[in-house]
Amino acid sequence: MTDIEYLWSALGGDPALVSRVSAVVRDGALEARLPVRELARGCVGACALAAAELGARRSGREVPSVRVDDGAVATAFVSERHLLVDGRAPVVFAPLSRFWRTADGWVRTHANYPHHRARLLAALGLPADASVEAVGAALAERSAVEVESAVYAAGGLAVALRTAKEWAAHEQGAAVAGRGLLERGRMASSGVRVLAPLDGDPLLPAAGLRVLDLTRVIAGPVATRTLALLGADVLRVDPPRLPELADQHADTGFGKRSATLDLTSDRHTFEELLASADVVVTGYRPGALDRFGLTPEALAERRPGIVVAQLSAWGAYGPWGGRRGFDSLVQVATGIAALEGSEEKPGALPAQAIDHGTGYLLAAGVLRAVAEQLEEGGTRFVRLALAQTAGWLVNGVARGEGPADASYDSPAPWLSETDSGLGRLRYALPPVFFAGGPKNWSRPPGPWGANAARWT
Repeated sequence: MTDIEYLWSALGGDPALVSRVSAVVRDGALEARLPVRELARGCVGACALAAAELGARRSGREVPSVRVDDGAVATAFVSERHLLVDGRAPVVFAPLSRFWRTADGWVRTHANYPHHRARLLAALGLPADASVEAVGAALAERSAVEVESAVYAAGGLAVALRTAKEWAAHEQGAAVAGRGLLERGRMASSGVRVLAPLDGDPLLPAAGLRVLDLTRVIAGPVATRTLALLGADVLRVDPPRLPELADQHADTGFGKRSATLDLTSDRHTFEELLASADVVVTGYRPGALDRFGLTPEALAERRPGIVVAQLSAWGAYGPWGGRRGFDSLVQVATGIAALEGSEEKPGALPAQAIDHGTGYLLAAGVLRAVAEQLEEGGTRFVRLALAQTAGWLVNGVARGEGPADASYDSPAPWLSETDSGLGRLRYALPPVFFAGGPKNWSRPPGPWGANAARWT
């Protein structure tokens, strides 16, 4: 079974449609020891096929052909690095987000957000203005697992380096291995979804869908950015006291609107949004939004026929089920950093491929759920975890064979520029392509939180 066949099967798709997908294979794209290029190609291809299928069902046309170009995929998988804002390149990782030597190995921290930086320093007993050298000295005196436990207890993010074998023996690793790549299903009965027929150029499969975007960082926003590309009305809602990193928002905000809303004090506005939403996508740690009635079960009761898409770092199960996490930390825990590194130092993938790949799979899961609803109705859910995608990369993705069609010499053909409320942006074009589909987003991102918390 090829990677695209495996992914399409996991999404519940008709196996006969896989023949609609073709690829332009390029040497030099996302080169790594692990089959990162193949993972990326498969995730984007599955997403594009899900979009093509939904568009065909809504338009009455034949499912169009899907083309996945390694050049477009490789460029999009590092979109945050290609972004320029008025010629300025963003800072992808803060100084305290890195690998550190410990007394017995390595640990990786994530401190891009100010509150995570503060918690890391507090766990180490260091002042708020501590230097990189001071942090390094403090970490060098402790074991990697000790650091991991102490920083997590303080609400920060640090993960000890493990090999793939060590992760498999870890209780959370075993829990992840016991799951498939994704979870999806039908939760309740309801009428068949009614969406207006599609007619136009380009074909926008998600037109008419209202997507409530409760995600942050990369994977979730990539999923909703893709749904916006395909015509959905995507409204991202963030808590006003937890601002997003400006450059991260610029990269993932294409096609969307952005609002702030305190779910604790302004539940009425939120319930009004929810009452008209077709899809809710959440990307906070498991359990964090439960008190707002955002579990799939609660949503199915209040909004029958909704699609609930959930994303987490480690999965909503096992001893790490309630922990925060990021792509870089998942790479360290699951053995990827050890496999990509050397005896001298751990390594990393050429892209935050776990984030991006999971994002495209999450979008694909939403599109497939809507396609199924057109015939069967029902409240649907789809659930993914970065650690599950990482496990597939380490143990399941097939390394491509045979000659390449071309080489990946430059990202230039898959970059574009536009003016925006944030300045002049250079950005990566979307890699999701099918015949007759959109080639770019309808609008650039605007300032974070600048829109009203209401549907257009």
